[in-house]
Amino acid sequence: MTTVDAIVLAGGRASRMGGVDKPAIVVGGQSMLDAALGAVAGCARTVVVGPQRPELPPEILQAQEIPAGSGPVAAIATGLGVLAGCDFPAGLIVVLAADMPFLTAGAVDELLRHARESGSDAVFAADESGRPQYLVGVWRRGALTSAVSRLESLVNQPMKALVPVDTTMVTLSGVTDCDTPDEVRHAREAVEQTAAITALTLEEARSVLRHTVSPLTPKRVPLWVGRGGALAEPLIAADALPRFDVSAMDGYAVSGDGPWHVRRDIGFAGGQRPVGLLAGEAVRIATGAHVPDGTSSVVRDEFVRVGADGLLERLPDTPIRDDVRRRGEEWEPGTEIAPVGTPVTAALISAAASAEVTAALVRGPVQARIIMTGDEIRSEGPLHQGQTRDSIGPVLPQLLSWYGVHTQDRVHLRDTANAFDEVLAAATECDLLVIVGATGGGAADQLRASLDRAAARPLVRRLRLRPGGSTVVAQLRSGAVVLGLPGNPFAAVSVLMALTPALVAGLTGDIRDRVLTVPLVNAAEIAGPVMRLVPARALPEGGWVGDVHLRTSHLAGLLHRDGLAVVPADASDGDLVEILPLLG
Repeated sequence: MTTVDAIVLAGGRASRMGGVDKPAIVVGGQSMLDAALGAVAGCARTVVVGPQRPELPPEILQAQEIPAGSGPVAAIATGLGVLAGCDFPAGLIVVLAADMPFLTAGAVDELLRHARESGSDAVFAADESGRPQYLVGVWRRGALTSAVSRLESLVNQPMKALVPVDTTMVTLSGVTDCDTPDEVRHAREAVEQTAAITALTLEEARSVLRHTVSPLTPKRVPLWVGRGGALAEPLIAADALPRFDVSAMDGYAVSGDGPWHVRRDIGFAGGQRPVGLLAGEAVRIATGAHVPDGTSSVVRDEFVRVGADGLLERLPDTPIRDDVRRRGEEWEPGTEIAPVGTPVTAALISAAASAEVTAALVRGPVQARIIMTGDEIRSEGPLHQGQTRDSIGPVLPQLLSWYGVHTQDRVHLRDTANAFDEVLAAATECDLLVIVGATGGGAADQLRASLDRAAARPLVRRLRLRPGGSTVVAQLRSGAVVLGLPGNPFAAVSVLMALTPALVAGLTGDIRDRVLTVPLVNAAEIAGPVMRLVPARALPEGGWVGDVHLRTSHLAGLLHRDGLAVVPADASDGDLVEILPLLG
């Protein structure tokens, strides 16, 4: 499409929408203006006509029709004026209104194909009912310029005033516009219905989180500060291990085959290195001590004795061992100790200390805020009529810590239409918002609408999983990820355990992808139409057994259980199933 320009109309009064900024309305995770710009992304130049929008990239040209809100014809004339000042103007111009949430680049490509093949002055889209959409079209530049120049006034002219005689209509899907609040609501409902049909399996959702989440910015920090994150660069040894030849056992450093004269000095770990040994000499030495020059081996205490003549001699039939750890035996300076993506754990911190590395480039740890919702939920104080105790908010920080996530704070939101808007807008100092409740379709479930208003990028709209089907995951423009969990306690905890490792991997680059599998002896009894998560326990004789019946309104079902079993829909008794361990 290098020979095509575009004019996107993003102004107007939106009188039937109460005067709101209609192109900025979000449907399905993107604004209608973003949908229009995506449809013309392949054009050589694009002019957006309407109020100034600082968030648009500099390559998008912007202009305002005068007077503002004077109709589509005036806006098109303004766009033409901007394009006329560009070098090498294209022969075809796409004209779109930014009020079609389902418009695609494929639809524009189809209009362009007809424009090139038909030779018509203009090609317009028609919706599936046959209604012409004159603000979804491709014009020949000369025809559009002539049509505009023929008009005595441009202000508040209808689009039909521009339509030429020589036109072609092309029926396309996705070109229905949204001019009223009801039409926006219906469009959002259509998105939700599609999402329900295309709900992700647990495996698909994990893959999306692991591979499509925008990762955290790496920072160079002391490794103990980065615990829970993952390396953003290889960990390279700064020194050898051991740094020098050391004794691996308590015993004697000896020179030669023996017997040996034992010197009076002793080598201690961290102490002064004994002077060099001569042939036939031995010196008492402790584990970890620097062996003296001339040492041929270290002989363990239990392998030697001091004879009547005062000489040290090896006991008969004892094995011949070196028991000296040589410099660089584990690694030399410059050796890669751990690759990119290795999680920063106690083991890594310890290995780094052994390699004389105290700081590294790390992504993470993930910083989380916990948002509890529901007017009926009370975390502390006496319960009033209709209220219930928050039974999972207090334990969520511990559960998140199992996966290296640090919890900043926990707050409670009331059930109001815009309760989430401020929370989402302020999510600039955290990496993860864990929101419990408000993910369904009830009157009080407002999270999805708030995510739409925040122009969040949908990652997981729903899950093909029981419990947890209403789970939603999205990434905000700030980079923070919203993990929306069902309000049901067991569903919230089980989905958190199932998704958080993949989410942390996506944010930090953690390369771990191991799955614990065990035979589930009663898998067929548990299996249902979709994958299930159920408490399970290990059997003394081997294998695991899952709970067939469970109550999900509390976590008592996790008592005396060892993990959650992930049971596929078609599981048979004895099949290997994934286990999500209960760590504490």
